Amino acid sequence: MPAMSRLGRLFAIVAWIEAFTWAGLLVGMFLKYVTETTEAGVWLFGRLHGGAFVLFVAVTLVVAVRLRWGWFRTLVALAASVPPLTTLLAEWWLKRSGYLADPADREAAALTTPELEPTS
Repeated sequence: MPAMSRLGRLFAIVAWIEAFTWAGLLVGMFLKYVTETTEAGVWLFGRLHGGAFVLFVAVTLVVAVRLRWGWFRTLVALAASVPPLTTLLAEWWLKRSGYLADPADREAAALTTPELEPTS
């Protein structure tokens, strides 16, 4: 697996920030609607998560173009911003599959990785 590029690291950081703000918003909603103790969590994390969501979408589009993800990976990454904490799964999948690395490094790693030969 090739090393992550600078853009890949940026995507990973923003994915974690988006997930953290989602978690904060969920806790805030619990405190507001279930325990009915405070609205501060929704007030704070609602704003933070809104900004993190927009940042995640923008970074995803830039990274998708620069790292040549193709439409399927791009749509999956964008869709991951909707359900809570799913950006972490997208980040894990893209890192594991090598798509957070530079395309040249990804291609070089594919050329040097030996194929498994079927056994009879």
